Amino acid sequence: MKPYLASLFTLSLAAASALGQSTPPPAATGKWAKQQLTDVFWAEGVAVADVNKDGKADVLYGPYWYAGPEFKTKSKIYSDADRFKVKAADGSETELEGFKGAKTQENGYSNNFQSFAHDVNNDGWADYVVVSFPGKETFWFENPKGGQGEWAKHVVWTPTDNESPLLTDINGDGRPDLLCMSNGHLGFATYDAKAPTQTWSWYGVTPRMAWQKYTHGIGYGDVNGDGKVDLLEGSGWWEQPASLEGKPAWKKHDATFATKGGAQMYVYDVNGDGRNDVISSLSAHEYGLAWFEQNADGTFKQHLIVGTPAEAGTTGLIFSQLHAIELVDMNGDGVKDIVTGKRFWAHGAKGDPEPNAPAVLWWFELKRDGGKVTWEPHFIDGDSGVGTQFVVADVNGDGKPDVVVGNKKGAYVHTQK
Repeated sequence: MKPYLASLFTLSLAAASALGQSTPPPAATGKWAKQQLTDVFWAEGVAVADVNKDGKADVLYGPYWYAGPEFKTKSKIYSDADRFKVKAADGSETELEGFKGAKTQENGYSNNFQSFAHDVNNDGWADYVVVSFPGKETFWFENPKGGQGEWAKHVVWTPTDNESPLLTDINGDGRPDLLCMSNGHLGFATYDAKAPTQTWSWYGVTPRMAWQKYTHGIGYGDVNGDGKVDLLEGSGWWEQPASLEGKPAWKKHDATFATKGGAQMYVYDVNGDGRNDVISSLSAHEYGLAWFEQNADGTFKQHLIVGTPAEAGTTGLIFSQLHAIELVDMNGDGVKDIVTGKRFWAHGAKGDPEPNAPAVLWWFELKRDGGKVTWEPHFIDGDSGVGTQFVVADVNGDGKPDVVVGNKKGAYVHTQK
């Protein structure tokens, strides 16, 4: 950012913080190129994979996959028959594809809440895993290996509760599991590699709790350093036992990570002291991004990164709707950074704090200096934001991570120059 623009941004940032409002986005830095794949709202997430095995990364968004590196040619994965009608001032109606969103200034919801790419049947071709909607089914769509037409559809698990399910290896068998909540339990679903088209098996980690399909905040990581993956939710973490044989219950460790429900939650040694910490947004629909420092006694201390109207964060930034987070090394220094932004219209133009503020996208560079932690903000974009899930991946093969998002504004590829 140029010095004079940085000065203006600092002044506007301070003014916004004083008023408890979202920080105005700065001028573009020129470090990111933005490509909109479509302005149709099909999904709140995306996936990236080499779908056709041509050595190029492709983008999977809603019912289509877009062939890289240009992303201008799309092919259908599942039914794209969803339509809605828009009424003009003269009373006439026009039918539009997809779901209501930014394009028509009407709020709606899609049938694709999270998207993941994984070769489920181990045939060498990337498949498509889709969480349809909280409380409903998760499916996987079988890559036709270069064939045409819609992909074969298989049920993963139902009901898939929580608004931020993840696909990651929990039990250490080398295959990703579906981490979610289901019928009041926190747990994960696993698949049989020998029968991948069968419905996955459920492992309930916790007793039945008050969680429901719209519960927010879920994550994973080795909190206590025993080499096993533990699970996170807003009120604490659940310790994986020494053995999973017989599906024993996991031990709860109380901690306050997300007072009003976060998004994706991560375990990472932020300050390099050998103890793993936790990263989470404080609320998916309000304000706040924090890292929680693990003390020697196992308790946690909150450090606010992106602030709230009541409390400033260390970056001075304020924006709402932090409904999707990624943790990845953005600059190749060997330390993981945070990528997040504002979800556009989680509940429409009048729902949640500042729903019409700019849909920003930021990454926060982790820096360690003598045990002191700072997060340097880097602006990506001010008019795309995030959905409920997004992807950071090198889509153009230049060795630098890019950011791919899908939401009610459509789908975007942000390429790091």
